[in-house]
Formats: sequence, structure tokens, C-alpha cells
Amino acid sequence: MKNMLQMNGIKLRAPEPDDVDFLFDLENDSRLWHLSNTQSPFSRFDLEQYVLQSDKDIYSSRQIRFIIEKVDGKKCKTIGTIDIFDFEPKHKRAGVGITLLEDERGKGLAAIALKILIRYALGYLKLIQLYCEIEEDNTSSIKLFEKAGFKLTGIKKQWLIRGIARVDVLFYQLIETVKPG
Repeated sequence: MKNMLQMNGIKLRAPEPDDVDFLFDLENDSRLWHLSNTQSPFSRFDLEQYVLQSDKDIYSSRQIRFIIEKVDGKKCKTIGTIDIFDFEPKHKRAGVGITLLEDERGKGLAAIALKILIRYALGYLKLIQLYCEIEEDNTSSIKLFEKAGFKLTGIKKQWLIRGIARVDVLFYQLIETVKPG
């Protein structure tokens, strides 16, 4: 599976105890809280417990988080996370979310990480459908997911409250095509 989770200088891997500081900074960046409906900061203890329990099987936890690393020779730099959540094995579908450090955005790295995740989800987990929800004004995420083959299939009107604004959320799906016969 090592090759399945690596491509073009990007590697996805399970969270390790050494990632707690990175996750602490990422999860407690209040500018990102609206993406995950977070209402308050995470403690370092909570994140340590999460990492220690993250080896649970996706069939029992219904989610999996990968750390995104940029690989240059033997050096690796942690640059973000990518998640599968709301895993539904019966219906063979799951949600996808991705967060990249601000200074690593716009370099095509998220597109590679997403491509790796799609290959893992459709190929290894045998899912037939992935979905994501994107705020209407998040043009970079819209471009990222559309480029990866996700199609806009719905709009959740006034779904989120951001300050005093009501924000529409776009619902995107990637559905594996049925092969004849």
C-alpha cells in the first residue's frame, strides 16, 4: 500500500504522536473552524488521544485522517491533512475534506493529495461515491474538486451562518461510472 499512498512528491500517512503539535496548530486556527463546524479549541490532550486511537479500523470508526507530506529525497515536510468521514460501507460512499497550510496552497499539492485519496477510496476501499461540501465563495476548493472530477449536484441554501451572513453550501459528488457487463 506504500506506493498507493504516494505520488509526485506527495505522501499520505497515518497520524503519529509527533504530529500532535502540527494538529494542535491546525485545528486551533479559528480561521478554519467554519470548515468543520468547530466551536471551540481542541486541547493537546484531546489531540494526543485522537492520534493514539487513529489506528482504529475505518469500518468501526467510520473515518480516517491522513497527514499530507511533501517528500523531497529523504526529507519530508508535513503540509496538511486529508480526511475520509461519514464512511458508509453498505452504500459504498464517504465524505472528503482537505486542509493545507496556507503557504503550501496554490502549488498543485492539494490536487495530488486528493488524487491519491481518490485512488485509495475507490481502489482499495471499493467505494463508488465520494462527496464534499464547499462554501459558495471558496473558489479554490471548487476548482480543486471540479478538476478532480467532482460534479455539482446540489446547493444547500443559507446552510451556514458566518458572522451575520448566511452562506450557501455547494454539494459535490464523484460517482464511479458503472462498467457494463
